[in-house]
Amino acid sequence: MSKTILVTGGAGFIGSNFVPYFCRKYPEYAVLNLDKLTYAGNLDNLAECAAMSNYRFVQGDICDRELLTRLFAENDIRGVIHFAAESHVDNSIKNPAAFIKTNIEGTFNLVDTAFRHWMEAPGKAKSGYEDCRFHHISTDEVYGALGHEGYFTETTPYAPNSPYSASKASSDFIVRAYHHTFGLNVTTSNCSNNYGPKQHHEKLIPHIISKALAGEPLPIYGKGENVRDWLYVLDHCKAIDLIFHKGKAGETYNIGGHNERNNITIVKTICNILDKRRPRADGKPYAEQITFVQDRAGHDFRYAIDASKLEAELGWKADETFETGIIKTVEWYLK
Repeated sequence: MSKTILVTGGAGFIGSNFVPYFCRKYPEYAVLNLDKLTYAGNLDNLAECAAMSNYRFVQGDICDRELLTRLFAENDIRGVIHFAAESHVDNSIKNPAAFIKTNIEGTFNLVDTAFRHWMEAPGKAKSGYEDCRFHHISTDEVYGALGHEGYFTETTPYAPNSPYSASKASSDFIVRAYHHTFGLNVTTSNCSNNYGPKQHHEKLIPHIISKALAGEPLPIYGKGENVRDWLYVLDHCKAIDLIFHKGKAGETYNIGGHNERNNITIVKTICNILDKRRPRADGKPYAEQITFVQDRAGHDFRYAIDASKLEAELGWKADETFETGIIKTVEWYLK
């Protein structure tokens, strides 16, 4: 009998890279993808799953408690991999309420439904449900900002600075509480900035590629000095797979790419690749389109992750460097 795994937010950027990878790798799992299909979800990114017999899509909202209860009962869900979230910082500044609802209330609904389906009482799993696991995907932004030195580890105190990161921090704590109070088998991962194919054009890298090709100004916040640790999306998917199957219950694992770059370097790198792969008609460099705009409110200076726990305990290693990953990414968008 195949085991049904619920993936939430599987039509989003990371989810739509994870689902085809996971379905192919584990034909013995039935994968149920639940996605609300907000502006950030795109079923075109799951076209390769259409022919997979172990894949099914349901449109729905994790805030809909009745739907979740029905899905767990009808499909006897035995594992959850929880991506579904509002995730764009700029949007959280304009409309925090959507982030509070989806990221906090939605996560609570999901983890509580899993607890009621898998467990008889706190600390006591139903017979046959002992190895059911809830994996929660979070962000390094819950840790706040770093100066020029140092790294986030799993024990870094939480200090979220935006409505987005505050809502994700809250969801992390809810999942943690269900492990410590109720004994639910949970794992959490906090990742650095992802990039790669299928990312929504509001995010930095696809945004810059599309603006460059359209001949428009390439807007960079402040002086472009803000630093992020960049993780290629498929490396992230492989890490989630490892943690879901081999991680220790109740533990958090940080996932980072060891690829720190400031924003101006990212933009110039993309411009250089485009100069070679898709030169401007007038022969001038794309870097001429760079313009600096007013900085984002509360813009965190630097994020960087120490992923040594994941590497040492579970043997994970990123396959892509930023140099290899960014070329693959630009080429995907050009196609």
